[in-house]
Amino acid sequence: MADRDRIPPGMSPEKYQRLMAEAKAPYKGLRKFIYGTFAASGAIGAFIFFTQVLAGRDVGTALPNLALQVGVVALMVFLFRLESRKSAKK
Repeated sequence: MADRDRIPPGMSPEKYQRLMAEAKAPYKGLRKFIYGTFAASGAIGAFIFFTQVLAGRDVGTALPNLALQVGVVALMVFLFRLESRKSAKK
């Protein structure tokens, strides 16, 4: 057994595993939270611009903004899934 696999005295194996996982992928939980927050923000923006397009108000400016918001949501979903796949492989 290597030195890094030895559990320090007085520490539970579960806590040691959790600390080792955090050391290998720091701030994973924070990154996933940020991805979710940005995706929610993009979804709200997309909903607002979609309703503007349906109402026919400023369609020329609403469509590019709608496309941007949909792109933000798609990017955040992709990053969230990528982060989840990394943790599932280990």
